[in-house]
Amino acid sequence: MRAIWKGAVAFGLVNVPVKLYAATGEHEVPLHQVHRKDAGRIRYAKRCSVCGETVEMSDLAKGYETDDGHMVVLTDEDLAELPLATEREISVLEFVPADQVDPIMLAKTYYLEPEKTAAKPYALLRGALAATDRMAVVKVALRQRESMAVLRVRDDVICLQTLLWPDEVREADFPVLDTEITVRPQELSMASSLVESLASDFDPSAFEDSYQAALEQLIEAKVAAGGVTTVPDEDDARATAARESGGEVIDLLSALQRSVEKARAARGEPAEAPQPVPAAKRARSAAARPAARKAGTGAKGAGAAGVTSTPPATATKPAARTRRSTAEALPEPAPPARKARTKAS
Repeated sequence: MRAIWKGAVAFGLVNVPVKLYAATGEHEVPLHQVHRKDAGRIRYAKRCSVCGETVEMSDLAKGYETDDGHMVVLTDEDLAELPLATEREISVLEFVPADQVDPIMLAKTYYLEPEKTAAKPYALLRGALAATDRMAVVKVALRQRESMAVLRVRDDVICLQTLLWPDEVREADFPVLDTEITVRPQELSMASSLVESLASDFDPSAFEDSYQAALEQLIEAKVAAGGVTTVPDEDDARATAARESGGEVIDLLSALQRSVEKARAARGEPAEAPQPVPAAKRARSAAARPAARKAGTGAKGAGAAGVTSTPPATATKPAARTRRSTAEALPEPAPPARKARTKAS
């Protein structure tokens, strides 16, 4: 066992250094929530109800909600400043008869182990409790919470058993119990006979958890029949899911881009400026334009139908720069026949 607390029992002028151990532990078969389809473990994220973000443990604090709906945030620093006089001490307040402690108030039980140097005062306290048939009422602070408890003897060990505070025990308020009921002597005698027929000394080892035994047999039978599922490592599963959804990411980005453009058009906002065209691509485009322009000029002079009009003067300056860059890119003169037809027109 591992000690969960270290301190001292203080009664009168005597201090007994002790270690505290949990005396009980549940024996339930550990069952996890899993995805029925692939047996993956279900994980829960601590998500903030205001911003929707997943909150790490380091960012958690405690909060108290007031009657009007406001929240009082208490940090670890705030709680550390609260006074706990019994933080490292089990302070004995009084010794009471054992039969005066209502079992409904008993909570969790711990074992007290004395330090090597405190074996004698430990044995002295244990003997005094056993000889007087009394319990020591104490106060102790465990996990930043002050609790009331009792010290009692079990075999050769002093046990510390925490108690509920009086306001933590609910009253049994059942109106049906206030109804006056008449029990005949014959009925009471028969019930007493039944009790006597089942009378015995209590031996907890004579009982077993039949549900747990049946559950363990069910699990063993499934394992023997091969009814198990190999669950991949969580990191590998996330990486595989990311690879499988890679194609969907591209489609998602395209859909988001179209949604943004549609929303801007609905609000009358201009669309985003197109990305600049690389220089090599501009040169290839410019090489394809001179012949078309010269052919268009000849057709316009001849009065050919279906030819667009010349752009306004404000748009001719960029076109002139394009013609110069085109001429630099293609220094060869136009064919003589094309020039002759242009003069004739």
